[in-house]
Amino acid sequence: MRTRTSRIPLGFFLSLLLVLSVSALLFVPALSAGAAQSRWSSWSEIVDQMDVSLNKAWDAYFIKDVTGAKNWVNDAYFGYYEKEGVERAVLSYISGKRASIVEYQFGIIKKLMTEGAGNREVRASLDLLSKMLREDANQLDGKEESAVGVFMASLVIILREGFEAILVIAAIAAYLIRSGNGRQTRVVYASGVAALVASALAAVAIQILFEVSGANQEIIEGVAMLLAVVVLFFVSNWMISKAEAEAWKGYIEGKVQAAVETGSSFALGAAAFLAVFREGAETILFYQALLAETGTHTDMVWGGFAVGCVALVAIFALVRYGSLVIPIRAFFMGTSILMYIMSIAFAGGGIKELQEGDVISVTPVNFIESIDILGIYPTVETLLPQAVLLILAIVSVCYYRNRGRRGLKAAGSKV
Repeated sequence: MRTRTSRIPLGFFLSLLLVLSVSALLFVPALSAGAAQSRWSSWSEIVDQMDVSLNKAWDAYFIKDVTGAKNWVNDAYFGYYEKEGVERAVLSYISGKRASIVEYQFGIIKKLMTEGAGNREVRASLDLLSKMLREDANQLDGKEESAVGVFMASLVIILREGFEAILVIAAIAAYLIRSGNGRQTRVVYASGVAALVASALAAVAIQILFEVSGANQEIIEGVAMLLAVVVLFFVSNWMISKAEAEAWKGYIEGKVQAAVETGSSFALGAAAFLAVFREGAETILFYQALLAETGTHTDMVWGGFAVGCVALVAIFALVRYGSLVIPIRAFFMGTSILMYIMSIAFAGGGIKELQEGDVISVTPVNFIESIDILGIYPTVETLLPQAVLLILAIVSVCYYRNRGRRGLKAAGSKV
């Protein structure tokens, strides 16, 4: 029997995705970002101002004003490192790993201050941060703006921010179609489009309507990611349970269809929405800054964006249509494991955002390297929940495999 697929053509969905993304970028005024090149003559000049704040933080800590000291550290981070585009520039032109190292140094300093560390230790940490900031500024100032550089920065942004979201949507859509529930992909596609619109509105709210502070912005992003963790983990368990159902399909015929029609489609739609929403607003803000920073190569920004969107479409198509040639049980298992991995990655990213928002403390783990794509960061607070999720995922896989074998034996005994 031929599986009925979604009534929404793939081409229409992808075209709408592209149009909404471009419209969102144009809708948010680019110059409102206050990017570095419009207010400062160089990145080193911004770091000079950050040094002023960090020195004031030291002065406050020296006289035992811990709260005042931490406020000055936050001023350097939220008032300059984030607001003036230094973080975005480091991410785009140096590396995500470097940005994470610098961000965590801010957190380490505040943790030392909270714990009442000795003056020498705090001073050394402040000096190390200043050294890293100066190195990055010198490297950024040494990069002459070129068409290729702007193009690559734009391409990296859309690929880095869009990869996870498009992968979630493609995997869920492919799963629904392979399980005979193609019409439910409408929920997933509609959720993705709704998330794009919500992302554009959130970006406007953050910068124009509510003037949300840097810390609150990090908290909003962190909470969204942790919500996505809960939904993705639920979806992972749901998918792997149906994967094992396929192994003894004759024994539980129709359960996948019943499960989807009784509410699981809502969870799948929520997973798609949260994945896109999490990346959407941040993507808009990154492009907003890049457009304001770019002098004569604005066309290269849009060129990189367009090529990145085409690449994401290719990724979507690869997962969506490539699944047709994969054995159904292997595909179901692979999709559920992918969702587990993404939920673990989102957990690390969500905790990291809350650490940047000063909600969760920072306890460094020196022997761990940052791996952005997997959401792995060198702190106890990010690694611990990831370890718990990993254990739960392994337990879930083992449980459903054993249940599938028992079901297969039961079905055989009834033949």
